[in-house]
Amino acid sequence: MGLLETTKQAIFPQDSEARDLAKARLDNLALPHWALGDIMDLGLDLAGITKTITPEIKKKAIVTMAGDHGVVAEGVSKFPSEVTPQMVYNFVRGGAGINALARQAGADVFVADMGVAADLSELARDGKIFDKKVGFGTNNIAAGPAMSDAMARKALEAGIEIANELSKEYDIFGTGDMGIGNTTPSTAIAAVCTGKDVAELTGRGTGLDDDQLLHKIEVVKKAIEINKPDPKNGIDILAKVGGFEIGGIAGLILGAAAHRKPVVIDGFISTAGALIAYKIEPFVRDYLIFAHRSVEPGHKHMQEALGCTRPLLDLNFRLGEGTGAALAMNVVEAAVAVMTEVLTFEEAAVAGADK
Repeated sequence: MGLLETTKQAIFPQDSEARDLAKARLDNLALPHWALGDIMDLGLDLAGITKTITPEIKKKAIVTMAGDHGVVAEGVSKFPSEVTPQMVYNFVRGGAGINALARQAGADVFVADMGVAADLSELARDGKIFDKKVGFGTNNIAAGPAMSDAMARKALEAGIEIANELSKEYDIFGTGDMGIGNTTPSTAIAAVCTGKDVAELTGRGTGLDDDQLLHKIEVVKKAIEINKPDPKNGIDILAKVGGFEIGGIAGLILGAAAHRKPVVIDGFISTAGALIAYKIEPFVRDYLIFAHRSVEPGHKHMQEALGCTRPLLDLNFRLGEGTGAALAMNVVEAAVAVMTEVLTFEEAAVAGADK
């Protein structure tokens, strides 16, 4: 049995007993009933995920998966693929958006080369990135499958390996991405998984104009028509229209769930990874915390397919990298503080409301 199969077998729903204990405590905090709303709902989830009403969210990791995409040849991005390795170097230097917001949140940033179309072996040798390269960018999904089934599995298992390694030290994960052109495969994944019309899901990515947007819609439609991914098979969807970094994100989610670690899902590309993970093992949904809602129009539909009607934040983000996940970790910490630090009516010697 392979790593993917053993990981799936280790994933279970949230712990109902811990949720019940958390609910009993939160119901009796010295404040009007459920006055902190979504923060208290998040506290229930954290108890269910970690099997305790005193979860620790001290060590935080953002894992930014990087990979390139052959579909860039179709003119679906304003930026060339050369930007992907350049941004990886910027992550390593600590000069990107994710670095600033992770520092603010007290999170460590880890970068994984899942399939960048450049030689990053020097960074790997120096221990500055995870070297999980499956290939030098995917194939053009407008002309055929992004990758083989074997490569899809390798990407997934690479993400699991990272989760296994970091779970020894870290309490919570945030997902991130870097890959020029990756909103195109993510839109294809969204269309396959939600059944929504491609035009309704497709956004402007890095800033496409109206004509470029129409062209991108046609490219996504062509990719789905040519490759015919099976909407019930996560590995097939990933292989046909996905990306190496999307597979890495999906694997990270699966691995984190197997270790009962919460995963804060960033934006559009991260949610595509979450959809792949969900198709492979539906119980992963119990471990997902949705950071924010991207301006990409498909993001709302993707989140709803995963059971999220309202994420923690809605700030018109469209960067990726894990920035939204880093920012939302502050909210996750707040949920733990409410559950563990606010006294109950009895503990505070405060008279409760009349029943």
